[in-house]
Amino acid sequence: MSLVDDLSRLVPGATVLPQGERAAAYEQDESGLGKFPPQAVVLARSAEEVAKILRYSRETRIPVVPRGAGSGKSGGALAERGGIILSLEKMDRIVEISRADMVCVVQPGVILENLQKAVEAEGLFYPPDPNSQSWCSLGGNLAHNAGGPRALKYGVTSNYVLAVEAVLPDGQIVRMGHRSWKGVAGYDLVHLLVGSEGTLGVITEATLKLIPLPRRVETMLALFHSEDEAAASVQAIFDAGLLPRACELFDGPTMRTVAPRAPFKFPEGVGGALLVEFDGHGDGVAEELARSGELCAEQGAIDVLAAQDEAQRRKLWETRRMTSVALTDIRPFKISEDVAVPRGKLVDLIREVRRIGEKHGLPTACYGHAGDGNLHVNLLFDSLEQRHEGEEAVIEVLDAALRLGGTITGEHGVGLAKRPFLSREQSAPVIELQRRLKHAFDPENLLNPGKIFPE
Repeated sequence: MSLVDDLSRLVPGATVLPQGERAAAYEQDESGLGKFPPQAVVLARSAEEVAKILRYSRETRIPVVPRGAGSGKSGGALAERGGIILSLEKMDRIVEISRADMVCVVQPGVILENLQKAVEAEGLFYPPDPNSQSWCSLGGNLAHNAGGPRALKYGVTSNYVLAVEAVLPDGQIVRMGHRSWKGVAGYDLVHLLVGSEGTLGVITEATLKLIPLPRRVETMLALFHSEDEAAASVQAIFDAGLLPRACELFDGPTMRTVAPRAPFKFPEGVGGALLVEFDGHGDGVAEELARSGELCAEQGAIDVLAAQDEAQRRKLWETRRMTSVALTDIRPFKISEDVAVPRGKLVDLIREVRRIGEKHGLPTACYGHAGDGNLHVNLLFDSLEQRHEGEEAVIEVLDAALRLGGTITGEHGVGLAKRPFLSREQSAPVIELQRRLKHAFDPENLLNPGKIFPE
């Protein structure tokens, strides 16, 4: 009897795909790490079906890899050791939106943008907004504790998770947390699972906190001669006591790449830009934006453009969201990192990246969440023969971020991509403590094995 036959009998009615062409879409994700064919793919429809698959995994010692939409950048949903891909895409219901309690209850297959539209129709707001919001799923957001531009003001996914239903590696279905906004009973197991990259349990439902929808949003783009001036303006805005909901930086190479195909056309000769956005409930929002524009001008801004309506605002954000794909136009290959440093070290990080790129003869492009020090560093090269040089440069970029008091990953997670580098940031005792936690949940090491921790 084949694995597919076993699984089809175990979860009758569920879609079960064999290894090969029908499962090809599940062999890779957005990390660019390559293809890892699973032995089978199961599209689960309920927590009970997830539980059956995990119990079967323990009985047969076949690994299981949970998967959402495949939008991850770290390889966390890749079947590196074969086994079963457990897709949660069919579990896509918004179970409830409660205005009275200001919470929503969602399944992991819900697309983030669909949730945002649904809660905003009720006058409520779910702030986390990773760049892939139009197609990433809540399950992946929970697994990697996703961030995004609005994390600057509102925080990341974990700041909105009140409770979860999860299936443990032994197939037990448990509920953790509470529906109330506050609660401190026992260990915070909810936020141990959130960000654990599917290695401790499979979240099958989440209760998320919502807040009132801001009635006013104001957006501007400031253009500079250099990215150094743009980065210095970030600090000036915060020194003035202002807190934007987003503050995104573009360096010169990023703008030159995006310009030909972007809705917003950057002028010639611009070397840096800031996309700044404020929100709130009154006239003070426009005043804060205007003051930020003045501060940018004092730092040398060539021009400050305020979006006059929603269409102009959308053009600016569509331009920001297409940067990662557009960068492949400079060179056919790139390595993208998402390091983060303390905000006051942002200029230092940009200069270090520039120096490292020049040393290795590789063009660099930097953009990202300047307001919280989370920069997406891209190393660009022409051929796979240059990849070794690029990988050497990556190590130097990560070490630079650590020297500046930062981290090797600001929001994408560790997965496979950053696994070799975790020990550069965390001490052996800290890694061992996490291994012991993994063993407590999954003593057989069958749930998403090999992720996060170096061999």
